Parts: sequence; C-alpha cells; structure tokens
Amino acid sequence: MSRSIEILDRLIAFPTVSRDSNLDLIRHVEGELGRLGVASRLIFNDEGSKANLFATIGPQDVPGIMLSGHTDVVPVDGQDWSSDPFRLERRDGRLHGRGAADMKGFVASVLAMAEQAVRAPLATPIHIALSYDEEIGCVGVRRLIDMLAGLGIRPRACIIGEPTGMQVVVAHKGKTGLRAHCHGLECHSSLAPQGLNAIHMATDLIAAIRRLQADLAAEGARDEDYEVAYSTIHVGTIRGGTALNIVPNSCTLDFEIRHLPADPVEPLLDRIAEKGRAIETAGRAVFPNAAIRLEPLSAYPAMSIDPDAEIVGFVKALTGGNSHGKISFGTEGGLFQRDLGVPTVVCGPGSIGEAHKPDEFVSEDQLAACDQFLAALLRQLTH
Repeated sequence: MSRSIEILDRLIAFPTVSRDSNLDLIRHVEGELGRLGVASRLIFNDEGSKANLFATIGPQDVPGIMLSGHTDVVPVDGQDWSSDPFRLERRDGRLHGRGAADMKGFVASVLAMAEQAVRAPLATPIHIALSYDEEIGCVGVRRLIDMLAGLGIRPRACIIGEPTGMQVVVAHKGKTGLRAHCHGLECHSSLAPQGLNAIHMATDLIAAIRRLQADLAAEGARDEDYEVAYSTIHVGTIRGGTALNIVPNSCTLDFEIRHLPADPVEPLLDRIAEKGRAIETAGRAVFPNAAIRLEPLSAYPAMSIDPDAEIVGFVKALTGGNSHGKISFGTEGGLFQRDLGVPTVVCGPGSIGEAHKPDEFVSEDQLAACDQFLAALLRQLTH
C-alpha cells in the first residue's frame, strides 16, 4: 500500500461534513506536519469549531508554490452506499469513501509528499493550504486569504487539487446563490382572489428565470471549451404554504447562477431583480405590501488564466501532458486570483463525476499519477 493510500485511509475516517467541525482532521494534520518539524498556522471561524491550516516547507522568505485543498465533504444522508462512507474501501483498483475524489485524495498525496519535502534542499518553498466550508460557497478560505494578505505572504503560484483527471484546468465558472422571499396576503382558499398567493408569485419568478435561461442558451455568451458552454441559472429549492385551504402569504425559493468568466453576473442579477419588481408591482394591486426580496446566500468569482501563463506551462510539464481544459464547477481559485493576486490552476486526481455520489471513489491509478506529479514538482523546486 502506498503512503498516500495510508494517509487517505486516515483522512476519510474524519467525517468532515460541512455542517460539522473539521478540527479533528486539522489537528491530525497539524500533528503530522509537526512531527516532520513543520509549523502550521490555524485560522479559525468565529465559533472556533472549524479551521483553515497553512504551512510552509522550505525557505520562509521566498514566494512558493501553494498546494490548496478543502477538508470538508458533502453529506451522505439518504445515499445508498455499499460500504461505510467514512471508512476507506479498496475494490477493483478503486478507493471508495466520502471525499476520496473531492478532495481528500489530493490532500493525502500532498501530505505524503511533505514527508519527502522536509528532507529536500528546496530553493522554492511549498505552501500547504487546507480550508473549511468550501462545499457551501468557498467560505472558510476567505479568512486564510485575509491572513496571508495581512502577513504579506503572496505565493508565486497556486495549484488547487480538485478532481480533473490530472488535466490542467485554466478556467472555471463563477457562482452566485440567492434566496427570493415572496410576501403575499393569506386568506381562506374559498376566497382566493381576495388574497395574494405567495407561491404563485414565486412560480412567476421561476418562469422568468427559465425564460432568462432559455435566452442565455440561445443567444448568451458561449465558450465551447466548457461541458456546458453558456451561463446557467438553476432553482434548487422552494418552500411555502401551510395548508391546502389557506392562500399562502409566504414562499421562498433558492436559485443559483453559474456564469462564464466572460459573462459577468451583475447584468443577470439585474434582469432577475427587474422581473421580481414587476411581479411585486402587479401584486400590489391586491395587497399594498406585496414584496419580493432577494437575499444573497453565497458567491465566488470565476477563475481564468491565460493558457500561455508561466504556471500553466510549468504544471503541464509536471503532468507530462500538453492539453488544458475548463470546468463548470467552482473552486477557490477565483478568490486566490482576485483577492491575493496569485496565478492559479486546477489539477488533481479523480473525476468530478464521481464526487457527491454514493460509493464515491478515486482510482488507485489516479492517486499514483498525483503522487508522481508531486514528486516531479519537488524535483523542480530543489537546488
């Protein structure tokens, strides 16, 4: 069994679902790095229940290559797993467990490489950055970025190890999540026209969102390098009503926009807000206090780097490949670029198609390829 598999086995055993603490895992990593003589900085959330970790191997006064991964995973509730999701299961060349692909496999490879890095004469340091609450909107890493900015630490480049099949990724879409609060007027359902149905207001807004999505698909900005070549809008949840014989006075719906780097989110938000105001105005003919209020839930920026940038060619050489791609799912890369000015690419083991599913896995071949990739990085950074 390779060292990275041994470490992955331990990492998967920490049930770091985003709604829960990640401190047991972070303390474990802090201890393992400390055993190697590497000091870690922990950056906590307000409650002290979660933390980011930042550590540097090699010279402390030189910008290094940052290897970034998140420690949280999505829930397993309601999923039909063939084995315990928080216990690594090896079957047919696959390593099954929650987070195996997204993205504890990469973190395990990084920690295995760290055991070699501490003995190497590094000319350029390796920074290890582990974050919390990525799965709910890249939340935790913002505190890590603030810490780095405050200390004047600006890595030379960043590699985010999200699952890309070890292909170098140069761009991903941005995401904005919102909640629409629809307020109407309740009444007995036998007198329905005397009330204002908040669920109907919400569905009118959904219809407007769907028309906007159709416009984006037909006439919006396109980039055929993405699996979905245009910006998308998706309604994920809707909640409203208390009983069938009551016209509901309240309804909420959650929706998200995933936009291309070349398709700014602000005009899309303006168009949705305009539709909301039109529905609100029409409702006030019945109920003067009718309202639709949009509440931001989460947002992270798109990421895009010139394919000819130095870090892109550097990482391609480490993988032994010449191609690069773009992904529709998001990472912390846009934040590293926008808020810290760090050139960033995404490259890691496994497939996003296996993430968030029952029996999630990363293949042993992919993990071995990541090990080889990081070994090549180590060689490049030594004297």
